Amino acid sequence: MTDVVPEPDLRAGLEAILLVVDEPVSEMTLAQVLERPTGEVAAALRELSAEYTDSGRGFDLREVAGGWRFYTRAECAALVERFVRDGQQTRLTQAALETLAVVAYRQPVSRARVAAIRGVNSDGVMRTLVTRGLVEEAGTEPESQAVLYRTSSFFLERMGLRDLDELPELAPFLPDDVETLEEHK
Repeated sequence: MTDVVPEPDLRAGLEAILLVVDEPVSEMTLAQVLERPTGEVAAALRELSAEYTDSGRGFDLREVAGGWRFYTRAECAALVERFVRDGQQTRLTQAALETLAVVAYRQPVSRARVAAIRGVNSDGVMRTLVTRGLVEEAGTEPESQAVLYRTSSFFLERMGLRDLDELPELAPFLPDDVETLEEHK
């Protein structure tokens, strides 16, 4: 004997669907999916929207561009922006971390030098680090006119450092024959 799971009520069904959409969904589409009359779906959407507004929720259900979708309330926008921005800045790829380490320990350094040390093109990663404010331009190399990069004060802040002298020593992490490796390049 199998257990029959009851269908959720209309409001719960609407909420569940609207939580996963990334663009507004029409009343007709929602009505078809939920197998309910369009007028009933439209009324339930308006009731939910009014309920969210009246209860002061951090989100809003709005009818825009011919459909319905959840949005963050305007008064919560700064909080959401801070969350998104901080979340981005804490999640760096392995390539970004490697590039950031090269810049931190070899600054000022050109993109070409970073690429030579890492063994791969680092232009895209460098642009990302500049965009995130962790790396900044530090002038140009006199001979080649290549742009030089250094870590920013924001980098120090995010790393919890007063200055670059607080970076840990690299020597314990390098292979014993690092001088030999440098000479062969």
